[in-house]
Amino acid sequence: MTGAAFITEDFLLESERARRLYHGFARDLPIIDYHTHLPPEQIAADHRFGDMAEIWLAEDHYKWRAMRANGVGEHLITGDASPWERFEAWAATVPRLLGNSLHHWAHLELARIFGIDRLLGPDTAREIWEECNARLARPELSCRGIMRRMGLALVCTTDDPVDTLEHHQAIAADTSFDIPVLPTWRPDRAMAVENPEAFNAWVDRLAEAADVDIRDFDSLLEALRRRQAFFHDHGCRLADHGLETIPAEECTGADVREIFIRARGGHALTHEQIRRFQSALIVELGIMNHERGWTQQLHIGPLRNVRTRMHRALGPDTGFDAMGDAEVARPLARFLDRLDRSGQLARTILYHHNPKDSEVMLVLAGCFQEEPHAGKIQVGPPWWFLDQRSGIERQIENLTQLSLLSRFVGMVTDSRSFLSFTRHEYFRRILCNSLGRDMARGLIPDDIEMVGGMVRDVCHGNAAVSVFQATG
Repeated sequence: MTGAAFITEDFLLESERARRLYHGFARDLPIIDYHTHLPPEQIAADHRFGDMAEIWLAEDHYKWRAMRANGVGEHLITGDASPWERFEAWAATVPRLLGNSLHHWAHLELARIFGIDRLLGPDTAREIWEECNARLARPELSCRGIMRRMGLALVCTTDDPVDTLEHHQAIAADTSFDIPVLPTWRPDRAMAVENPEAFNAWVDRLAEAADVDIRDFDSLLEALRRRQAFFHDHGCRLADHGLETIPAEECTGADVREIFIRARGGHALTHEQIRRFQSALIVELGIMNHERGWTQQLHIGPLRNVRTRMHRALGPDTGFDAMGDAEVARPLARFLDRLDRSGQLARTILYHHNPKDSEVMLVLAGCFQEEPHAGKIQVGPPWWFLDQRSGIERQIENLTQLSLLSRFVGMVTDSRSFLSFTRHEYFRRILCNSLGRDMARGLIPDDIEMVGGMVRDVCHGNAAVSVFQATG
């Protein structure tokens, strides 16, 4: 492959205004990545990756899905193939991704982290493999080295209530590393009563971690409160809830206590009982988030593990989740209103998995705004299948028309990969290009300082106020 570099200084910037906005206001801003799935143990140990297959392919189901679509055998994706064979299969897939955001991300990562401006493909795979592996062997491309190189100001991980947070404690105690790495409270397993055996095994772990004998629903809540206090003491100020749909059924206190006793006894629950229990618990969790002064994130919409055979073979989070289309507006309105009625609605960031729900959530969020918080209820960045170029552009346009783009809390990586921080650059370039286009069309003032100030807020400042200061 020959020719000019693909990732240029002006990649995705189609006008002089876009270029001035990006290079003058967005490019050098520190990154606040308030939602990731990075493993804190790797940061604590300052892990060094052995090769490109480990850092690039080990847990990236985005790439796995693309490779499967290209006809690559599973043994080269999640199987027992050698690291080089897996990388070679990915390199053969990349030229088939023209125009896809995976093609953009791959080359941004090569350019920004490894200093490589050549296109990846079968004819360059071996030389890029060897060059990248040689650079990974250097201290500056350890986990912490990459975070410094990419300009991180804050990283939040995603953590189960039973986690010891020992790795976060080790990171915080290490004065040689000055990037805060904070936990996020993710109590999804407390909701998972559909599988009584797994649920009870987790509740037993929770009981041990919280030093609470969990006999009934009230003691479950007490254990969760104790663990939330533990997380708070270790810097956590964000909660995260992953939900296929918002459970919003009516459930009395007597009902939820009876359902919990049944589940705790190992008995299977009906679909109605599951929904009623989850409806009661998600409200209690929302109240806890408010009591702590936290911001809660609601990730709504995916259909999980839709391919049974592959789920049995590989487990969850392996590329077999899909975009759901369940009702969102009515149950989400009920949930927000239940908390608002008692004055216990925390600051909230809503994420949708289906583009049909973008306008729905933005309009609904507008019903629950309240002083003194600007943007108390946010619709967050494009998530999962929507964090590609057209999805980002749609989200920017919808925020502009139905909310306040100027108050938007910016991008996250939502990733397990230490190479994914370039997604912030990708978002910033698309944002600046969209705003530059609107300036040229006369839709917003042709005032570079005014628009540039909004760029700074969206790319850094709003998250710094809503998330970073909240983590304090």
